[in-house]
Amino acid sequence: MEEQDVIKSLAALAQEVRLRVFRALVVAGPAGLTPGAIASALGVPPTSLSFHLKELAHAGLVSQERDGRHLIYRASFDQMNALLGYLTAHCCQGEACLDVTTTCCPTSR
Repeated sequence: MEEQDVIKSLAALAQEVRLRVFRALVVAGPAGLTPGAIASALGVPPTSLSFHLKELAHAGLVSQERDGRHLIYRASFDQMNALLGYLTAHCCQGEACLDVTTTCCPTSR
């Protein structure tokens, strides 16, 4: 993943409504959601939602498909995984990451 794509993705997610929309689409999985279902579930006005979906699509985080009279939005899991991979590519300087139950800096005695 290119750095500019990472910046676009992170910028798109750095807004409360867009983050909530993206999370709702991730939860919905491959079935996706219509804008009406998203607006209803999140309490977002349709005109505002349209803007946020466009920003997420521009960042490559969601895709749109027409199904008859309805639009279905889906999270782009490939893009999400690429973003997570980019962010963790050099995690722990190439060493196995610490277990979440361990502390990073043991207390000295």
